[in-house]
Amino acid sequence: MKSPIAQTQYALGSADLQVLLALARGGTLAEAGARLNADASTVFRALQRIEKRAGQRLFERTRQGYLPSDAMIGIAGHAERIEAELEGARALLLRPGEEVSGRVRLTTVDTVLRGLVLPSLAALSRQHPQLQLELRASNEVMSLSKRDADLALRVLSGAAKPPEHVIGRRLGSIPLTVYAPRAWTAAQRRKPLDSLPWIAVDEALPEHPTVRWRRKQFPKLAPQHLVDGVTHVVDAIRCGLGVGVAPLFLRELEPQLVPLGAPLEGWDSGLWLLAHPESRHLRRIAVVYRHFAESIQLPP
Repeated sequence: MKSPIAQTQYALGSADLQVLLALARGGTLAEAGARLNADASTVFRALQRIEKRAGQRLFERTRQGYLPSDAMIGIAGHAERIEAELEGARALLLRPGEEVSGRVRLTTVDTVLRGLVLPSLAALSRQHPQLQLELRASNEVMSLSKRDADLALRVLSGAAKPPEHVIGRRLGSIPLTVYAPRAWTAAQRRKPLDSLPWIAVDEALPEHPTVRWRRKQFPKLAPQHLVDGVTHVVDAIRCGLGVGVAPLFLRELEPQLVPLGAPLEGWDSGLWLLAHPESRHLRRIAVVYRHFAESIQLPP
C-alpha cells in the first residue's frame, strides 16, 4: 500500500488541469465534456485516473452535479491563472495592429443584443475578420467566474453594482418608455393607459423594471398578452396588439413604435460591461471589451 506521502507526489499535468477546470466550471460530466470537445465517459475516466493518482477525492458527487472540494477550489484558481498566462503569452506573439483571432463569448439580454450589440458589430468584423463572437441572449445570468462567458453586458436596476469578483464599467443608463403601435390612430393613443390592451413579460420575470412599474402604476391591470422577453413585447406592439414598456434606445430601430409621453422617471437601469479579472487583459477579449466600451452610446 502506498503511503500518503507517496500519493501526494503525483504531478498534475496541463491535460489534467484542463479536465479538472472544465468539470469545476461545468458542474457535470456532460458539460465538462462539451467544454473539452469530449464525451462524458472520457471525462469520467480522466477524473478517476487523476483522483486515484492524487490519492484523494477532488469532487463530491451529488444529485446536483460534481461539487469541488476545498483542495479542488484551490487547484482551479491556479489552473485559471495558468490558462490566462498561456493565452497572454500567445497574445504577445501578435504584432501591434495585427488582426485578432479566436472566440469571444458574450452574454446579455435580448433587447441589448438587438438594439446595441448587433448594430455595432459590422465595424469590429471588418477590423478583425478572424474573430468569432458567440452571442447569447438570455434572462438567465451566466457565470463569468465559471467561464460560461468571457464578457457580459448586464442590465442592473437603479444604483445596483455588479459582484466584486468581476471587473467592468458602467456604460450609461437605459431609460424606459411606454410604446404604442404607429398604426393606431391618434385618438387610440390618447386613451388612458389603463384602458388600453397591454403586452408584458410573463411571470418568469416578476422583478423586471417594466413589470414593477406597471404594477405600481396600475395594480389592477391585467395584461392581455404575456411573452417571455422584452423583444417579444416590442414585436407584439409592432403588430398592433397593444401597448407595452421597452427601452428608449429601441425607438430609432423600431419606426413602427410610437412613445407615449416622456421616459418613465426614476425607472432607469444601468448597463454594465463586465469581465473576469483573470481574462480581461487577453487580447481577443480586450479588443471586444474596448469595442463595446467605445461604440455603445447611452445617456450617463
